[in-house]
Amino acid sequence: MNTPNLDFGQMAEEITERISRFLPAVEGYQRNLGEAMTYSVMNGGKRVRPMLLLLTYRALGGSPEEETSLVDPFLAAIEMIHSYSLVHDDLPAMDNDRFRRGKLTTHAKYGHAMGILAGDGLQNEAFETALSAEETEQTRGRVLPALRVIALRSGLFGMVGGQSVDVEKTGEPMTAEELDFVYRLKTGALLQAAMQAGAILAGADRETVDVMGEIALKVGLAFQIQDDILDIASTTETLGKPVGSDEKNHKTTYVTLYGMRASKEAVESLSDEALALLSNYPGGQRGEPLAEMIASLVGRIK
Repeated sequence: MNTPNLDFGQMAEEITERISRFLPAVEGYQRNLGEAMTYSVMNGGKRVRPMLLLLTYRALGGSPEEETSLVDPFLAAIEMIHSYSLVHDDLPAMDNDRFRRGKLTTHAKYGHAMGILAGDGLQNEAFETALSAEETEQTRGRVLPALRVIALRSGLFGMVGGQSVDVEKTGEPMTAEELDFVYRLKTGALLQAAMQAGAILAGADRETVDVMGEIALKVGLAFQIQDDILDIASTTETLGKPVGSDEKNHKTTYVTLYGMRASKEAVESLSDEALALLSNYPGGQRGEPLAEMIASLVGRIK
């Protein structure tokens, strides 16, 4: 598929600006918490999930006039959920990382207790923010279904459920089936939420929403396997976070199970499958940025 060479760095900056409008005010007795929450979201990042949501919305014919009032709250909400998961993932009880994206992690900067509370606050703020989305006569009935899929994909049967198994298995060998379960839920589920919510907000039918979930799951698996590869092959300077943390925490990864060559082949295969599914959906130039982003995600170096 020919793509327009979109500048994803610039798009990430634009999305960051759109997200910033929904961050909590840093004031009152709880201002330290508000500051920690804002720091957690604004601490860099590629904005993968809100970008996938927005590009899916556009690819499936979502109205540009509805983006600010309908879609922007969801861009902020899904990034808040992703950010809270990283804040908690970095805690001493989990991965115990002090740096992310080249900066101190939230608990390293604000203390362990405030790190926990910042994550808690962002999770709740995400749902408040999504519910602030405004529906018109044309888009009526889309906000709650979009929020429902995000809630499902981020909870016990999604991201948090996958993380729980990942934590329980730290230091223990993991079977291929268990690793697949973790990757599908811990990484894939929130990418599914992003693309499916974008499809719902665009007014797509149930079949299309389901296929967007299939595409996102393949992208999520490829994304996580690429993360495993980079944890071995990259550097702290390039990634902006410590490399070798999987080995340090004795974690089973795709690379440890199958080797580097098979891991790279899996990334390529999953990417090709995702793009093949997406190519079945007409959208002309509207769909090209989404296809380009999927291709760039799995070929990233950081």
